[in-house]
Amino acid sequence: MRKLRIFEHISLDGVIQQSADENDFPYTDWSAPYRTPAGRDILLAMYGESFDLLIGRRTHDLLSGFWPKAPKSPMADRLNAATKYVATHRPESLEWSPFQGIGPDLVEGVRRIKSNGGPDLILFGSSTLTSELLEHGLADEMVLLVDPVLLGKGKRIFADGTPPRSFELAGTQALPSGIVINTYKAPGPLKNA
Repeated sequence: MRKLRIFEHISLDGVIQQSADENDFPYTDWSAPYRTPAGRDILLAMYGESFDLLIGRRTHDLLSGFWPKAPKSPMADRLNAATKYVATHRPESLEWSPFQGIGPDLVEGVRRIKSNGGPDLILFGSSTLTSELLEHGLADEMVLLVDPVLLGKGKRIFADGTPPRSFELAGTQALPSGIVINTYKAPGPLKNA
């Protein structure tokens, strides 16, 4: 069974939004000053040689405007080669290939995809999916790239109403740019005192 791994750049106050979609978010691409070639290489190593993507429709549309035309690089090559499993009601309008719609039921679709053989699934940038996948125990690992900034507003990694969970810290690594990479293993029930 393949693993589902969630990767997110996140501010110290929990914001993951990087672009101005519907709510006039003023801090586009705020993590860019902290991204370095060395950090990119660490991230690529964490992704693995091959992987597939699990993303929402908005994330697909944002990424598909750049990566298919990006200059050849290890990141571009891997992202373009990955099968993109997209949560969408309009799979016929997807263009960034190879792709596949998840189907009308996100939870059952992801269970089906995970049960098939293949490389790990990487989810990033799809905050709407994160809470639901955690609620149903479908995420195996969460990697948070914590950037040393406070943003005050924007989409947060977890939606209101996300069920309480406990995580086990599997590793942490500080980068010279100030990003701290925290890796957590699969969530379990919240442990109360």
